[in-house]
Amino acid sequence: MTLVSVIIPTHNRRELVCEAVRSVLAQHDVAAEVIVVDDGSEDGTDAALAAFGARVRCIRQPRRGVSAARNAGVRVAGGAWLAFLDSDDLWQPHKLARQLAYHAQHPGLHASQTGEIWIRNGVRVNPCRHHDKPDGDIFAPSVARCVVSPSAVMLRRDLFAELGGFDEALPVCEDYDLWLRLGIRARLGLLDEPLVIKRGGHADQLSRRFWGMDRFRVAALAKLLADGELQADRRALALAGLHRKCAVLANGARRRGRDDEAARYLAMATAWA
Repeated sequence: MTLVSVIIPTHNRRELVCEAVRSVLAQHDVAAEVIVVDDGSEDGTDAALAAFGARVRCIRQPRRGVSAARNAGVRVAGGAWLAFLDSDDLWQPHKLARQLAYHAQHPGLHASQTGEIWIRNGVRVNPCRHHDKPDGDIFAPSVARCVVSPSAVMLRRDLFAELGGFDEALPVCEDYDLWLRLGIRARLGLLDEPLVIKRGGHADQLSRRFWGMDRFRVAALAKLLADGELQADRRALALAGLHRKCAVLANGARRRGRDDEAARYLAMATAWA
């Protein structure tokens, strides 16, 4: 059987991460290596995970953020395929098996994601049309917003290594950054089945802890432009996306009376004109 290494980063989510782990252990017809990286939890997460015994490999590290936690899990992973699961999400029992079958039918694809069910504060919600997931070339839609969910992705380990892993300097939007880099190098398949249960609305979500998330997307786009790897058409897309986001951030800064900050974002946009 194909070995899939599943990496679950967590911080102070004892009950949720145990539910996530159980959803991986319940996978049908797949040899899954389960790696949980406890990123400095202080709520008894380590003791709760110990109850799974040898079925789960637990790595404990000082608080370094979700990117460092995922990268740490990958470093000890033994599978040819990697799959990530956020500690507040769940998988349907056939998620990994269906995704492996999809790749067997599409041998040229080295990465894919599945569809999702969205639960917010315990209630199912329907995503907006602009959250529709792309299939194939994901670069253009990925510039506008993050259209790939870490919990839904499976990719070859060698592709992840080629991408350089998650950027540990980004406290949030680290997935946006990685998917942009993936979009340059590879196509992302879409298995449009709701095989992930994405749970949101809880107070500790990173998107609630950081205001102005586009700050970090601008940093990712600027880094991409600085690398000089983009072909002309994709460079134009990245530039347009950076200009739009800088304009939004500058307008927001002006409304808060932060003219220096507004000027900084406008200068950043013109620097890449």
